[in-house]
Amino acid sequence: MKIVIAPDSFKESLTAHEVAEYIKEGFQEIYPDADYHLLPVSDGGEGTLEILSKALGAKKMKIDVSGPFGDPVSAQVAFTDGNKKALIEMAEVCGLHLVPTTRRDPLQVSTKGVGELILHAMEKGAIEIIIGIGGSASNDGGIGMASALGYEFLDAENNIVNPIGANLADIATIRSEKVPAELENITVNIVTDVENPLCGEAGASYVFGPQKGLAVTDLATADGAMRQFYQLANPAMVTMPRAGAGGGIGAGLVTFAKANLLSGIDFIIEALQIKTVCEDADLVIVGEGKMDGQTAQGKAPVGVAKVVPKETPVFAICGSVGEGLEAVYEVGISAVFPSIAKPATLENILKETPNNLRRTARNVAAVWKGRVE
Repeated sequence: MKIVIAPDSFKESLTAHEVAEYIKEGFQEIYPDADYHLLPVSDGGEGTLEILSKALGAKKMKIDVSGPFGDPVSAQVAFTDGNKKALIEMAEVCGLHLVPTTRRDPLQVSTKGVGELILHAMEKGAIEIIIGIGGSASNDGGIGMASALGYEFLDAENNIVNPIGANLADIATIRSEKVPAELENITVNIVTDVENPLCGEAGASYVFGPQKGLAVTDLATADGAMRQFYQLANPAMVTMPRAGAGGGIGAGLVTFAKANLLSGIDFIIEALQIKTVCEDADLVIVGEGKMDGQTAQGKAPVGVAKVVPKETPVFAICGSVGEGLEAVYEVGISAVFPSIAKPATLENILKETPNNLRRTARNVAAVWKGRVE
């Protein structure tokens, strides 16, 4: 029996590689001799750099760049094709995991380090840069990133504005005289896991702001500031799908680096040749930390399910489920199995995730065994 295990990471808990291993361990209690194919995936968020590096044979290195609040952080960047292609992950610079819960305020978090990584990649000789922009703690529309590239943002009195989300509404003028001409010759491809536009109730501030610490009372103001800035910088971004990814850095990279916005999971599926591996599978298992209606909007589990032959069952093992889960059954997921067994504190849930995954996988395997035998 061929079983393909292709989960995403469980945010702030386990990497996709770890999730795949724990699911395999649970299944092996029932199917010790099955032919297991572990294909950890990402859709632009945490783990993208690791997964693409392995798929493309890229060499990783660490450099110091500006972190969420300007302090240096050691971020990984990977190179392949003789340094002509670079891989960058936004979460390495300003990921949610880098910001303590007591300091979470996406309007104060800077994306400057992302721009510094782009410049570093250019200096090393990269002509194509692939950037995963999920898992961020920011909501600055990418102006921090742009400032590192040489853009300057000024207020109505021609004072330079500190490029963070809290100051978006103060920007009246954008200067580009200090942007290196070489940037014009670089292809920047963004891989993202969301389809959300930049502004509105489905946009960056309203949908992802609360997850990053933005108060509900500040949502309208933050959204209005983002809209006001992009009416100045690039009005088309306001409603463009995927522009709201990464706290609006999707819009920022398109506007200030002429980037292309791509479906992260589609990019990963092609790089890992998942469709080919699944062609003769008996069972495919996907997963992510929480499955809900958002999962059906281009997230990794559904992306994988869509390339699996229709006659092959696709089971999802997740941490928890949320509102709108029913939508995933319409796009290729056969059944969903949450692994959290009982109410507990978040700390205990995260601690027990490996055991919960093993137990759930073992139970799923036992049910599957009874069905096929």
